[in-house]
Order: sequence, then C-alpha cells, then structure tokens
Amino acid sequence: MRWKVTTEPTREPVTLQEAFAQIRVTNNDERDLISDMVKAARRYVERFTRTSLVTQTITLEMDWFSCSDFELPAPPLASVTSIKYIDTGGTQQTLSTDVYLVETNSNDRPGRIRLKYNQSWPSLRGDPNGVEIIYVAGFGEPASVPDHYKQAMKLLIGHWYVNREAVVVGTATKEIEDALADQLWIGRTVEFA
Repeated sequence: MRWKVTTEPTREPVTLQEAFAQIRVTNNDERDLISDMVKAARRYVERFTRTSLVTQTITLEMDWFSCSDFELPAPPLASVTSIKYIDTGGTQQTLSTDVYLVETNSNDRPGRIRLKYNQSWPSLRGDPNGVEIIYVAGFGEPASVPDHYKQAMKLLIGHWYVNREAVVVGTATKEIEDALADQLWIGRTVEFA
C-alpha cells in the first residue's frame, strides 16, 4: 500500500500573521522564508501524527483489494472521490458506489471502505498498483484544525526561525523536543500491523 498527497492544501492551519506573531517579526522582509516554514511545519506535524490537517486530496495505490474492508491512511477521511482498478482484461475500470460503503468515522480514527451487503470486490489482473483510491482528507478549513496541532506548528516555526542550521552548537534542544512531543502525541494515529 502506497499513498501520496496529489493535491496540496490551498490554505495552512497557521496563518502567516500567526507565524509572524510567534517569532515576533513585524516586517515582510522574510515573508517567503516564513511562508516556507509554515508549510514545512504542517508537513512535519502531518508526517509525525499520520494525520491530514487541512483539506487535501490523497491517492492510495494497492496491489489488490483487502478482505471485506480496509482503512485509509492520513485521517480524518472527508470523502472518497473514486476507486479504480485494472480488470482481468487489463482495462482500468471505476468501481460503482453500489459495491462499497464509505465510513468517515471520527477525527481520531481512519476512515474505512467496506463492501455493501452481498457485494464482492471485482477480480483483478494482478498488476502492481492495480487498485487506485482517490480521496479527500483533513479537518476541513484551517479554523477546524485542533489547537494542539497549530501550537506544535508554531513551536517548530519559532525554533526554525531562531535556529536556521541543522546543528546548534552549545545549545540544549531537549525542551523543544519535549514540547513538540507533548503536543503531537495527543493526536497521533496509531497503526496496527
């Protein structure tokens, strides 16, 4: 199972003004740098927590259909756009919504795709990545993103603004690591094998 973000969010959970306030900057001289830090902080938080913060489109590729149901990574799931597969003749088909059911669940658990009653997954030819699921994930608008994720982003932005190199000589960084962990473990999605 492989997935990637195919349509990035159009807005960030932390605004540029909030980032400026966090690092106590009042001029626009480093606007592009700070904007890049905001995006990088969101990606860091999403990767650590395995969660999508704001609306984005994700493409999941699988070699085959799972048993009767399966979870979609990077919750919360908003909707499923399409499920496509390579049939036994080698033609890509779009699976009818009459076959499956989408469970968006809650913000803290991955959404699921399940077979409807008396349905079965179609036969596949067996191509690598023969199943493609396109879906929308995220809490929605930036205002809907829980505060602990935003606070973690602000901590990262502040830390990166002050410490612009990978190694800071003579400075203890344990405090930033502990503060981040406190914020991010709150919402981390745990995956079981």
